[in-house]
Order: sequence, then C-alpha cells, then structure tokens
Amino acid sequence: MAFPPTNEISLRDFQSLIRNMYYDKDAQRGVSGTFMWLMEEVGELAAALRSGEDRDNLEEEFADVLAWLTTIANVAEIDLTAAVQKKYGRGCPGCNHLVCTCAMEEKP
Repeated sequence: MAFPPTNEISLRDFQSLIRNMYYDKDAQRGVSGTFMWLMEEVGELAAALRSGEDRDNLEEEFADVLAWLTTIANVAEIDLTAAVQKKYGRGCPGCNHLVCTCAMEEKP
C-alpha cells in the first residue's frame, strides 16, 4: 500500500500501512515490548520540543510517536478509527461541545 497521490492518508489507511510493514515483528515483541519503544519515542519528542529542534526533526518525532502508538493498537487489535470516532466523534468527551468549554484545570 502506498500513500494516495494527494499525499493525504486516513487514520485507517495509516494503521493498515503500519500493520503491513511491521506486524510480524510487533506481534513477537508484544504490547509490553512495543510500549517501551513508544515511551522512548515520546521521550525523544519531549527532548526535541524542549530544545527547540528544527521543524523537520519535530515532524519526524511526531510521526514516530504516531507510528508506535499505531503499532500498539495493531498488536492489541484496536481499530483506531473506530476508537477515535467513538470517543471524540460527537465532540469533547468532558463537556460534549465541538469546541471544548471545560475549565483549563480539567482533563476533558
């Protein structure tokens, strides 16, 4: 599977792409092992954000975090598109508005 010619990719397509590329290795590693890779990538993203890294590096780190999160979803057999739609498809899960009106100190 290649990205569509417009260079846009849906979450479902991305999850399928990651599954096709890495699932055999990911399944062997399991959720726990894969989670550790995600945490390493989150740490790299945090360091890049703190240090004011250039935009290209930030984009790579964000992409890595998304890819490893998607990998865990694949191993856990979670459809990310369905999960996102279920939780956020009708707005903020805290206040139920499309533009969140929860207080800043609340976690929506």
